[in-house]
Amino acid sequence: MTLARSSQAQPQLGKIIYKKHLTEDLAIIRLQPVDGSEIPDFKPGQFVTLGIKLPGDGKITNRAYSIASPPEEKRYFEFYIKWATEPIPGKITSMIFKLKEGDTIFYRKPAGAFTIEENKKDGISDTRRLILVASGTGLAPFISYIIHLRKIGMSREIILLHGAKYAAELGYKDILEKLAVNPYNHWNFKYVSTVSRPDHPLSKNWEGNTGRVETLLMRRNGNKSSEVERLVGENITPQNSFFYICGYQGTIDAVISLLTPLGFVTNRNKRKDGSFDIKIETYG
Repeated sequence: MTLARSSQAQPQLGKIIYKKHLTEDLAIIRLQPVDGSEIPDFKPGQFVTLGIKLPGDGKITNRAYSIASPPEEKRYFEFYIKWATEPIPGKITSMIFKLKEGDTIFYRKPAGAFTIEENKKDGISDTRRLILVASGTGLAPFISYIIHLRKIGMSREIILLHGAKYAAELGYKDILEKLAVNPYNHWNFKYVSTVSRPDHPLSKNWEGNTGRVETLLMRRNGNKSSEVERLVGENITPQNSFFYICGYQGTIDAVISLLTPLGFVTNRNKRKDGSFDIKIETYG
């Protein structure tokens, strides 16, 4: 995932140790410090700023990318990156997609506030279910969330909704499906994916949900419950659920428009007491 901001920390040099293309413009990349040091501590949901010296000026140009690996992984950072080609190709992602395993790139230490809210405003532990809504590579921080929460034995119910244009762009699908059916202590995780262009060749043989990810939250065709509400067995309210949304602005706007009439409030428009029920991370 790409974010339109950067950290001001001193740049360090990293090496690409793994690169896997899911499609021509979507890849999973792992970055390891060239000095062999461990990955610095960070919180799930934070980002790393990558920097490249563009041809001509010799200056380092930066772009922030959400970390997909959990903080317990100390060998490397993992990123889930889409090559932005519209309206024009992004300079940094274009250069990153040209890099091969063994190539080097600058990076800065993790930063960012799209982290897990463990307590309510009054300091009491928050036990509401977590509903994570991702479009495209907005999935990246949620991979970090989920792997971390499983490692620490989180017992709160977790629902991950991921929407992509094509089935081939449902990154981490196999891992997530295994996590959803593999019991582990009190682990309670459900994964729902959907594809908005099921007839495209990159969605060949897709038999799952179709439509944009926000449709999973819609009460349609006279139904009193949405797909997610049928999944959890009750109506979604601010009293029983907390939302995290990450992805395209259109996804964020659509989900907020569905949740606001139900009484949900975002972290950008908090209640007078500072409380909120939706935390947002937007693409730049």
